[in-house]
This record gives sequence, C-alpha cells and structure tokens, in this order.
Amino acid sequence: MTDIWQRFQLAGKVAIVTGASRGIGAAIAGGLARAGAAVVLSSRKQEAVDKVAAELQAEGLNVMAHAAHMGRMSEVEALAEAAIAHYGGVDILVNNAATNPVYGPIQQSDERAFDKIIDVNLKGPFMLCRAVYASMKARDGGSIINISSIGGLKPEPGIGLYSISKAGLISLTQVIAQDWGRDGIRANAICPGLIRTRFSAALWQNDAIVQRFLRHLPLGRLGEADDIVGLALFLASPASAYCTGGVFLADGGYMVA
Repeated sequence: MTDIWQRFQLAGKVAIVTGASRGIGAAIAGGLARAGAAVVLSSRKQEAVDKVAAELQAEGLNVMAHAAHMGRMSEVEALAEAAIAHYGGVDILVNNAATNPVYGPIQQSDERAFDKIIDVNLKGPFMLCRAVYASMKARDGGSIINISSIGGLKPEPGIGLYSISKAGLISLTQVIAQDWGRDGIRANAICPGLIRTRFSAALWQNDAIVQRFLRHLPLGRLGEADDIVGLALFLASPASAYCTGGVFLADGGYMVA
C-alpha cells in the first residue's frame, strides 16, 4: 500500500484558487503550492494577488497570478483559459472568492445587492466549474472545493443574502458531484465558522457577536485562516479519493453545540 503521506502530495497537479490575495484563499493557495501543486492565484486586483504570488515564488514555489472578478463572467472564463494555457490543464479548483456588501435583515437589502452576492458567490463559481470541466475530464478527473459557510447550513443573523448564496453553493457542489462523478471529478464543500480574516472583520471586531459565537464554540476560540488549509489539502489530494458531495465543517464545533 502507498505510504499514506504520499497520498497528500500534489506534485504534477495544477490548481486554481480564487480570492487568493488574503485570508482563507491565500492560506489555501500556499498550502497547495507547498504540497507540490502549481497554483494559479486569482483575486479582483492584480497588484494584490501579485504580492502573494511573489511571496510564494520567493519560497521557490510554482505559482502565477491572474486577476479576475468573479462577478464578471468573461473574466471568469479568461481565468480558466489562462491557467490551461500556462500549465496545460487544471486538476484542482478552489472557489473561495466571495462578497457580502450588506449587513442587516433582508428587507433592508435591494435587488442590486442580491444580484451582486449571487453573481460573485454562486454564479461565478458555477461558471468557473464549467470552464474547467473539459480539462479535468481530459486529465482523468479532478477535485473541486467550494468554500461555503456555516451560514449555508443555518442562516446567520444579519447576513441573510450571504447565507442564501452559500446554501446555493452547497447545492451546486452536490449537483456537480452527482453529474460529474463518472468523469472522475469530485466536488466537496467546506463550511468555515467565524474565521478571523479581513473579510469577516465586521463580525469578529464586534464584541457582542464574538461573545455569542464563543458561547456556542466547544473549542472556545474563533478560527484562523490556517485552520482551513489541512482540510482543503485533504480534499484536493488523492487521500480523499472516495469523498465527493461532502459538506465538511471547520467551525470549532459551532454547529453541534
């Protein structure tokens, strides 16, 4: 039997990670690259993702940066095309980029906010999955990892539209697992809890919200971006070869408390 640690190695694999300029996305991109994958880092702003790519390249890692706004479908398709043109194909896709421009009850949100959240958090990932499908199939399979949220399983107060989009992302994950499994393509979702990143700063910098979370956290602390990396590496690697359609929690026990 192959050494189990070898099953976590990604040498020869090509990954795309969206929302990779900071937080969870940057942490996952670094983890995949250190495991041997060639990684295409993407975010809205070229200079932001260039900075992260340069830091990883300084470690001798094989990465490139390509800006793409996940709410603009032409840029989504161009991201997939750039990755395939540069590295010859795609084996791993991590849909991490997300937006949440509103906070409060849904009656205070408007159609514009709804469209923006759905476009970036759900339609963009759907289109990127479609854009890499043929390449993954031609390479005898691949792994799609969608970064959802505990809000996708249980709506969180104040972020209703975000929760709706993340519930849709879980459903998309399971539909892909069902439809593309025969092509060797696996799809799984990770649902982080409250992770201390710039994206979620409005939540973890609010003491009342933090205290509410801590009362329901068996592990007694908020999460950090690095807490998501090991799970992403598992799902990207051959170690998870029999996992598809799964919804994996990384929430400090919040959902079971």
